[in-house]
Amino acid sequence: MNIIVCLKQVPGTTEVKIDPTSNTLVRQGIKSVVNPLDSYALEEGVRLKEHYGGKVIAITMGPPQATEILRDAISTGADDTILLSDIAFAGSDTLATSTTLAKAIEKINKYDLVICGRQTLDGDTGQVGPELAEMLGLPFIAYVSKIETIADGKIKVQRMVEDGYETIEAALPAVITVVKEINVPRLPSLRGLTRAKSAQIPTWTAQEIGTEKGTVGQAGSATWVVKVFYPQRVQTAEMLKGDPEAQVETLIEKLKEAKII
Repeated sequence: MNIIVCLKQVPGTTEVKIDPTSNTLVRQGIKSVVNPLDSYALEEGVRLKEHYGGKVIAITMGPPQATEILRDAISTGADDTILLSDIAFAGSDTLATSTTLAKAIEKINKYDLVICGRQTLDGDTGQVGPELAEMLGLPFIAYVSKIETIADGKIKVQRMVEDGYETIEAALPAVITVVKEINVPRLPSLRGLTRAKSAQIPTWTAQEIGTEKGTVGQAGSATWVVKVFYPQRVQTAEMLKGDPEAQVETLIEKLKEAKII
């Protein structure tokens, strides 16, 4: 069973800066880590490989330094890795990112399951998984908290819903996004760290995966960040005087004036 796991490199700090010109994150000088929910996706891929056989391929789109998270993936059980890196990918929104990943997965060709984290720490949209499935023409299941069985060309999973879970079955190949309840990611092994250190990580460019002009990067993005700003928070406090009934009446009037009620 061949499993593709999509990873993303995100800032390893909450103290981020925004480029005022491009309205994008300033990543220079900031330590990056693998997106937390993607760690659960990778762990589940490795567990499935250990149970059913096959291999795990970890892929990510990003600058050259994104190889760091791919080496981390190798140290915890990934067999192969691919870095999608090209100036043409810069400024991608979720649509352009999904297009790039879909083209890379089509180039890989032989796979049974694609696993993504439910959402990323920086974008927090949860859009790449379903967009990727749509582009690949595959069944999609979100919020997967447990994989029950994989047999006879089908996968049966539990997906979280507000008041419990649903059991869903889909044909393979398929795309799923997982939640943190699905497992506990393992720590790197000494053997894994040794293999990761010497691993050769291939880099695929826009030309190598066959993307069409205007479909990736900023040119292929359907959304743009117009402005990024921190909201100003103005807080005032006032002590209400008088007996409790008078205080309640005063409070109600003030809430009405503020159009809260």
